Amino acid sequence: MSGPSPLTSVELCAGAGGQALGLEQAGFSHVAAIENDRWACETLRANRDHGRLPKRRRWNVQERDLHDVDGSDFQGVDLVAGGVPCPPFSIAGKQLGADDERDLFPKALEIVASSRPRAVLLENVRGLSQPRFSTYRAQIISQLDELGYVADWKLLNSSDYGVPQLRPRFILVAMLPEIMARFEWPTPVGTTLTVGGSLSHLMGANSWPGVQEWARKANGVAPTLVGGSKKHGGPDLGPTRSKQAWAKLGVKASSIAEDAPAKDFPVDGCPRLTVQMGAVLQGFPENWKFAGGKTAAWRQVGNAFPPPVAKAVGRKIAAALRPTSVEDGQPAGVRRVVAVPA
Repeated sequence: MSGPSPLTSVELCAGAGGQALGLEQAGFSHVAAIENDRWACETLRANRDHGRLPKRRRWNVQERDLHDVDGSDFQGVDLVAGGVPCPPFSIAGKQLGADDERDLFPKALEIVASSRPRAVLLENVRGLSQPRFSTYRAQIISQLDELGYVADWKLLNSSDYGVPQLRPRFILVAMLPEIMARFEWPTPVGTTLTVGGSLSHLMGANSWPGVQEWARKANGVAPTLVGGSKKHGGPDLGPTRSKQAWAKLGVKASSIAEDAPAKDFPVDGCPRLTVQMGAVLQGFPENWKFAGGKTAAWRQVGNAFPPPVAKAVGRKIAAALRPTSVEDGQPAGVRRVVAVPA
């Protein structure tokens, strides 16, 4: 007897697929992955077409502006999820909140209102949790309440969920009342992963003789990766404070490398990260490929939501959506999307 059909979801602002991949691993099947960045869409298609998704599922990648999305096209979906742009709330930005033209929370809520999912998952940066945005958060809760949802915010550190990077994320989960009553936030599991332990095999791929000593020095969790903004310069690992933290781990943070250090790289040198190394620190599988040049690829990495965190939250959402009572061989409450626009 086959198991239950996957829960369905729509992924908004999908980026390079970090949240989508984690939710897929948690049991969701994406009827649409919507993203307006050309290179991120190429990344999604490339990994889809080369069988890097669980069970070789094929995501319906839609390259389009979120403002052009009609949520009524997705009526009957179980989950609407997304990582709406963070610049309106990022500490590195001007923190204009609702006054920032890039604030897509209102559009995301509009899609929720017209698609009527049983659950909602929206993630953003820690800056949104600051007191200065308390009124903004209250407005979002109020709008969801008017739509019939019970909502909760939670600040999660990625390093508590098996990711070798701090990366705090402020996460909103909302569900219909009877479903939210069954929801529990995931319990932190911690991580034994370090920068050195996670990257030593990649850093030593070109036979650099200093890799073992470097790995011993890099015996800690990475600071939060940055570099996703299109309004800043080329790819690097962030402002001065971040660069200092990386230096303590033996990583040169001024730029991103094309490849691992060569055999003749100084034994006591301070190597740079590659795009692949940054992705591994985000929790992507090593074979996840990123389209575009180094700058475009690094922006995708810098913007990503770590898949292991999305998986942890997604599993709890899935558990709430699937009651333990079974009727006619199917978990109660599972719904299907009848039609999906191309």
